[in-house]
Amino acid sequence: MTNDLAQWFATNLGSVISAELVIFLVSMIPILELRGGLIVASLLHVDMWRAIPICIIGNAIPVPFILLLITKIFSVMRRTKTFHGLVEKLENGAMSRSEKIQRYEFWGLVVFVGIPLPGTGAWTGSLIAALLGVERKKAIPAIFFGLIMATVIMCVVSYGILGQVW
Repeated sequence: MTNDLAQWFATNLGSVISAELVIFLVSMIPILELRGGLIVASLLHVDMWRAIPICIIGNAIPVPFILLLITKIFSVMRRTKTFHGLVEKLENGAMSRSEKIQRYEFWGLVVFVGIPLPGTGAWTGSLIAALLGVERKKAIPAIFFGLIMATVIMCVVSYGILGQVW
């Protein structure tokens, strides 16, 4: 799914706005995040060393907002009929992946964000950290280290393995 979405963004936005802006925006989108941004960067032939900081910054921008505001936003949304079910679904989905973070906290969060699998990443890691009440002074560096780990893995995949195919 990530590859299909990345391909869609590369094809449909790559000719309309700059490649750098496309990968920055893709990196900010939940589900795609940094891994999608790096795939799009390789598809748009953006140099890896140019793409890395753009993707990291794009993926990192939402993190403090999620950590600071998501529980308050969810609290307000939960009081409405329209959004109550959505909040429950998002919380349950995030918390179903929280076991390692609860057990290992800092390193669990690093690995959760850093291993690029469906349902992991900075967005979900930030959401879980906020819902579990992980201190921001622990959560922010753990998420950052996880982003670095994901960057290394995705550069190998996007520019190495997949780069040879595309």
